[in-house]
Amino acid sequence: MKKLIIFDLDGTLAESKAAIDEEMGTILGNLLTVARVAIISGGDWPQFEKQVLAHLPKGSLKRLSILPTCGTKYYTYKQGWKQLYAENFTDEEKKLIIQSLNEAVDASGYKAKKTWGEQIEDRGSQVTYSALGQQAPLDQKKKWDPDFAKRKEIKKTLDKTLKAFSVQMGGATSIDITKPGIDKAYGIRKLKTVLDIKISEMIFIGDALFEGGNDHPARKTGVACIQVRDPEETKRVVEGISVCLGFKTRKNSNIISG
Repeated sequence: MKKLIIFDLDGTLAESKAAIDEEMGTILGNLLTVARVAIISGGDWPQFEKQVLAHLPKGSLKRLSILPTCGTKYYTYKQGWKQLYAENFTDEEKKLIIQSLNEAVDASGYKAKKTWGEQIEDRGSQVTYSALGQQAPLDQKKKWDPDFAKRKEIKKTLDKTLKAFSVQMGGATSIDITKPGIDKAYGIRKLKTVLDIKISEMIFIGDALFEGGNDHPARKTGVACIQVRDPEETKRVVEGISVCLGFKTRKNSNIISG
């Protein structure tokens, strides 16, 4: 029996930087009645508050774990949200990463001509490069690198210049850099310890489980993985999981049946 369902956020539960919609909020709320849920994403804590937490049923939060910045931070709910850990960079590490990112982008020839907001964001335990900027419109982001080809070229350079770090692609236009070994696999192992749940009792759902994608490290743990195309496919997958775990709906309704 599966006890913990783990999700990526952008591209899996919601469109990039967008809030989960009402249907997804209901589906996740239903899932939380029959299983624990965790979300591991490259976004930082404020992103989770806006994209997810503000749109979930309030009574379900005790069964939810939040792991921002690819698992480099961990938040749990106990009479309010509490941070359990944060694997932050030193100032010297941040300086090296930012310099290497700028050089790799310049060398790739894929430097964006137009950007919306800052391209490089310091998230404490993660540095994230967003090719079109943090505030880029979703339609522009979707067509910039749909097959990840541009970011794969940038990543090739970073894998050489930042050998002491983990470099992964995620979202629609981003590259996430964390400390070595501090990735979604690390987060999953933390969940195993903190929640006392076996890897065999977990499922991970994400849209970037391919080699180089920021969900791919999850595979290293041996967790059962489900690749999805987008949030709409995630909804159908989660509905099936909820039914298998014992969730029942009223006829013609997604309302919890008591």
